[in-house]
Amino acid sequence: MQHLLGTVSLVALLQSFPSIVHAQALESSAEIEPNSIQQVLNAKLMSNLPDGQFYPERLINRAELASILVKSFQLDKRQAAKQKNTISVPDVPISYWAFNDIQIVLKTDIMKGYRGNLFFPNQRITRAEALAIFAQAYGVFQFSDDSVNEILSPYADAVSIPPWAKKAIATVVSEGFINTDAQGNIAPLRPMTRGDMAYLLSKYLQRQQQQPDTPVVPGAPQSL
Repeated sequence: MQHLLGTVSLVALLQSFPSIVHAQALESSAEIEPNSIQQVLNAKLMSNLPDGQFYPERLINRAELASILVKSFQLDKRQAAKQKNTISVPDVPISYWAFNDIQIVLKTDIMKGYRGNLFFPNQRITRAEALAIFAQAYGVFQFSDDSVNEILSPYADAVSIPPWAKKAIATVVSEGFINTDAQGNIAPLRPMTRGDMAYLLSKYLQRQQQQPDTPVVPGAPQSL
């Protein structure tokens, strides 16, 4: 019974978390380029809410992040995602809107569940968590510790990045995907907003468009 009460208390805390951090997100929002949102909407990686507005200041939850990542990286096409066995997730019933996407991110090991195989789909995430998970889908660069520290050194608040997220965030920074607040901080512990995610995705899209075509080598056989 004591364990059950502890679980109920945790769920209640997570449900109240968004209202607590929403004001914090508005107070220290990172800068968003005006066309970032439109680029992401055009690519159909994110969409407006039912009233037709994007609401960049609203916070991202774990289910939304799972859905965005599946679309952005076509995770459903990865071999691991094609496993027929369903992963048991007690707090994500088959009727849940993001059930399939959550199954995919779990099967591909892009996101992980919590103790008891719980996913907490409605839990808001910090920028550190979101950036690290994005980098996991993108491919974390295997920088040395010295390189990670050098990449993150321009940011005064780099010391607040959790150790488990440093290499992943260094990957995002090195690729030019990250946005900062008005003081030039990464703000890793601040909640991730829809605007933050739009900026990240827009930079990722731009990088994909910049990839050069495979050069033609003179004398090499051409594919039919």
